[in-house]
Amino acid sequence: MTTRRLLIGLLAIAPLAACQTHQPMVAAVDDESAWYIGTMPDKPHDVPLVDTNRLDAKYRRQVVRYTGPERPGTIVVDIDDRQLRLVQNDGTAVQYGVGVGKLGFSWKGQATVGRKGVWPDWRPTTTMVSLNRDLPRLREGGVDNPLGARALYLHQGGRDILFRIHGTNEPWSIGEQMSSGCIRMLNEDIVDLYERVPVGTTVLVKRNGRYRV
Repeated sequence: MTTRRLLIGLLAIAPLAACQTHQPMVAAVDDESAWYIGTMPDKPHDVPLVDTNRLDAKYRRQVVRYTGPERPGTIVVDIDDRQLRLVQNDGTAVQYGVGVGKLGFSWKGQATVGRKGVWPDWRPTTTMVSLNRDLPRLREGGVDNPLGARALYLHQGGRDILFRIHGTNEPWSIGEQMSSGCIRMLNEDIVDLYERVPVGTTVLVKRNGRYRV
């Protein structure tokens, strides 16, 4: 995975990010390849592994004490802290760092994981296509896909609300507020979360210490 290949791939997918607001992102890094330290076996593609020492420690996956009222198995996304927590049944939570896009900040209410995708394909919405006729109608899953290695598709009332918790090819964006996207995680972290949560899992969003309802 060369720097040149990474840069070309990132520039190609930037305008296509899930839930995006049609504002392309430019990677503010000098050498993208320096973020990667190897791969994790997966099918049909290996997962690029990130050097998490480059992240602030609070955004690295860890088990933390948790005293909130949510039932075990609930996903709680804290917009302000840029952290996603999966509540456990022993007074702890598995905590992951996330990047939050503009539409992630607008998300309100309680959602459920309506379906899950492995190396998911990406399809632009009708609105996206109307604003940018050059968008491909389909980008197949892979290491250059903006949804990354896994995606959790969120529903309300049985309807897909077009919000996603998904992987990212921009690990430097973890912990940041981005101009586009929903809730993004390191690819190895979304793989871990994917394995832990079933379809039907409750997802709550917290802002300013309160749930956005």
